[in-house]
Amino acid sequence: MTKKPTKALLLSAFILLITFSAKAQIGYNYSQYDIGTSVSFNTLKGDAQTTKTTEAINFNIGYNPSPFTNFVFEVQLGKLTEGDSLKTTTGRYSNNDFYAFVFRGQLQFGEFLNYDRSTFNNVFKNLYVSAGVGYIHNHITKINRYSYQIPDFYTGGYNSSSTPFIPLRIGYEFKLYNSYDEPSVKIDLAYEYNYSFGDLDGFTTSPAHNDTYSQISLGVKFAIGGGITSHSKKIPY
Repeated sequence: MTKKPTKALLLSAFILLITFSAKAQIGYNYSQYDIGTSVSFNTLKGDAQTTKTTEAINFNIGYNPSPFTNFVFEVQLGKLTEGDSLKTTTGRYSNNDFYAFVFRGQLQFGEFLNYDRSTFNNVFKNLYVSAGVGYIHNHITKINRYSYQIPDFYTGGYNSSSTPFIPLRIGYEFKLYNSYDEPSVKIDLAYEYNYSFGDLDGFTTSPAHNDTYSQISLGVKFAIGGGITSHSKKIPY
């Protein structure tokens, strides 16, 4: 007669334990994978005398060993433009359609800050720095190599080129949480400086120097299932 109450008590205790464990994990869990997209505003600094702002659209996929350590693979598609054929002495102007592949590591300050005991640290836990490697291909669609102000002044170069580059990035990731306090949506605001190992504008000058382009980007990432795991401490505070 005592077996049924004993079984009922054990079953109730087991259910309570599972419920308690599930509640205890709220705020600790996160997805190890996310996908996203962003728009960026680009500024090319090459051999022309003036700069212009152009746009690019980017697509990325991320792997997150922790909520604050990330590895990102990104594809960029856009334009780079610089110069003015009429208003500058060199006459250099170029418009370039490009695509680029980027792989970078990203470290958010929450990886080493004690944000659970400080409002200040809690705000800065989502600030990050990032670096990696990239490869860009350029196709010049418009270019002016002659100067209208200096007779016989001409700048040579190539209408197509590919070169590796180093991306250096600083940004802030606004995390939006679902009902289980898991970061399900991330808004990313960042500045990126890209140092290339060649020419991006189609001009070859002497003395030669490597071109760069900078980006201000705004993007969104979405956590995707299949890789839910737990962090050592609560993510939101």
